[in-house]
Amino acid sequence: MDKTIIISNRLPVQLQIINGAVTATPSVGGLATGMKSVHSGGNSLWIGWSGLTDEEIPEELSADIDKALKQHGCAKVKLTQNDVDGFYFGFSNRTIWPLFHYFLEYSEFELDFWNVYKSVNQKFADAIIAQTDENDTIWVHDYQLMLVPQMIKEKRPDAIIGFFLHIPFPSYEIFRTLPWRDEVLRGLLGSDLIGFHTYDYERHFLSSVRRLLELDVSFNEIYLENKVVKVDSFPMGIDYKKFSEAAKKHSKSPEKNHTDFQKKLDEHKKFAPNTKLILSIDRLDYSKGIAKRLNAFEYFLNKYPQYKEKVRLIILAVPSRSNVPQYQLLKKEIDELVGRINGELSTINWTPIWYFYRSVPFENLIDLYTSSDIAWLTPLRDGMNLVAKEYVATRTDKTGVLILSEMAGSAYEMNEALLINPNNFEQQADTLKRAITMPVKEQMARNMFLQNRLKRYDVEIWANEFMGALNGQKSAPKTFVSQKMTEAILSDIVAKYNKAKKRLLFLDYDGTLAGFHKDPQKASPDKELYELLDTLHHQKNTTLFLISGRDKQTFSKWFLHKKYNMIVEHGVWISRNGEEFKFLEKVKGDWMAKIKPVLESFVDRTPGSFIEEKNYSLAWHYRNTDPDFGTKRATELNTVLTSLIGNDEISVLNGNKVMEVKSSNVNKGRASMRMLGEDNYDFVFAIGDDWTDEYMFEELPKSTVTVKVGMQKTQAKYFVESTHKVRELLKHFTE
Repeated sequence: MDKTIIISNRLPVQLQIINGAVTATPSVGGLATGMKSVHSGGNSLWIGWSGLTDEEIPEELSADIDKALKQHGCAKVKLTQNDVDGFYFGFSNRTIWPLFHYFLEYSEFELDFWNVYKSVNQKFADAIIAQTDENDTIWVHDYQLMLVPQMIKEKRPDAIIGFFLHIPFPSYEIFRTLPWRDEVLRGLLGSDLIGFHTYDYERHFLSSVRRLLELDVSFNEIYLENKVVKVDSFPMGIDYKKFSEAAKKHSKSPEKNHTDFQKKLDEHKKFAPNTKLILSIDRLDYSKGIAKRLNAFEYFLNKYPQYKEKVRLIILAVPSRSNVPQYQLLKKEIDELVGRINGELSTINWTPIWYFYRSVPFENLIDLYTSSDIAWLTPLRDGMNLVAKEYVATRTDKTGVLILSEMAGSAYEMNEALLINPNNFEQQADTLKRAITMPVKEQMARNMFLQNRLKRYDVEIWANEFMGALNGQKSAPKTFVSQKMTEAILSDIVAKYNKAKKRLLFLDYDGTLAGFHKDPQKASPDKELYELLDTLHHQKNTTLFLISGRDKQTFSKWFLHKKYNMIVEHGVWISRNGEEFKFLEKVKGDWMAKIKPVLESFVDRTPGSFIEEKNYSLAWHYRNTDPDFGTKRATELNTVLTSLIGNDEISVLNGNKVMEVKSSNVNKGRASMRMLGEDNYDFVFAIGDDWTDEYMFEELPKSTVTVKVGMQKTQAKYFVESTHKVRELLKHFTE
């Protein structure tokens, strides 16, 4: 039976070795909770690091650990201390984490870190391949494992792989500073579905793919040679019921059953009943903006001194990555800030900040959520921030105010919260005042909307939606009009080719016989291509036409001496058997003088673009332009040209990073049909990659073997993935 395989850096199990005995306890956390519905029964397996290095595991206990993990549906990846240092504490948290959170100054681009990251990702991929079958569904999680999808795909090309990034994906300007940016993108593109928390992260990723890898992106789909990768946003929820039920139980609990922590909070409220408690919970991380929050709190108390002794800030900072230098410096900074602010502002009866540097059990977390009047969460950059959702879920009486940084991913879903810019102290001070004075009726109205939304889209819905979209990718290729050229299909076509008495071949050039080049004049044919075309051209009963939008001067230089049949400029000119080019169609060129200045103005305004002037057409190329900017300018130019032309004699062709203005009565379909009518051909073949080739696919008879290069919607019957595959296909005709 097909399995679901979940992969994360750490397993959702805590392992302990006490007196030679192994114990395994399930972890409590957002991901572990969210994956309950996916990781259930005997049809799922969770693969990850156990938390113990090879050096920490006695050899005689290795089998016991495997057995303990198996009971929880888990399997381990073995890592050494060197692996953990270079992969996790190194590249993951000293390169990727700061870079993706926009702390470029903290990013360390160490080759040793990168090499260990690659080797550990390969260990994960190998462990996955060893534990999976061909039809299993694989879900890889987070930034530590960004190379794993492609590593799996290389060995298991038919595997269905999903990847979810739980941290922000940075803008192109930030991401491109990473020395290994292409490798990371290609690693991720081994997936069939890539998920992010917000549309902004999705948009940044697609922009980087377009600009750095120059791949075709249509809406949220990325077109690779052999597949389509879907990219989408899935905002992660919480286990709403768990937090809400815990809060209800807490509110009904008699005072004698309160935790010691809650009793201290109760004492404080009795002693100072009008004091507002402001809660701030974060991991101790520079991305959370704790230091700025402390400074903003000091600014608030100085701006609104009437609230001294009326508010108290509770800072709970959970220890994190304490062996990374930046985190050690951050703790020192926060310790000193808390000490200074308390030292300067405290009174006999009042300490402005309660500071806890520790993790707390779940019951104490509920104590804090239910006792605090305000939750103040101001990360400088955060993939989601589930604390904001947890706080709202515990407000069973619907009171309480959430102040949330607009830089947190959860801000997109929580518009009813008071959203602030964490860098704006003035705004933060005013917002704190607003939260303190907010009427209960307004608090309840805001929280009602927030709670209803969080209840509907909880963490289980998040996981199931992603899995549903991933399973949908299994049938994604069926959305294409064309069929993949398989060995069986090719064998049948070759058999028909060999039996045919008269054959007619139409071969496009750029993107079909040869790859694209930033300078079109440098995409000249190589020796292998000449040999292939020579063989086809000299075959008995075979008529070969190179059919292209290229100008006749370029094709004369490249191919006239070979005496190939050629149709260029989309059907304006024709050359047979080495003769000079002649008109195939009567066309007018008087319109060019009016259109050229328009194209020149777009060249001036679009760096990297240029005009290719042909005999009877003008082409505006933008392959060397920033992809997003080029697409925007192309849309604008198309609008301008359409309004200028205003008649049926001239048309605009939108090709691959090129727009061509030409006479309307000229296209490849019309030209190929004229050639077809010159003889009785019993085998016709046409191949191309561009929209200009669609005219051929549409006009030629249904019996024609039409082939599209690339996975795109097309009128062609079949598709192949690349120019390399085109040459392989044509070689079968020569054997």
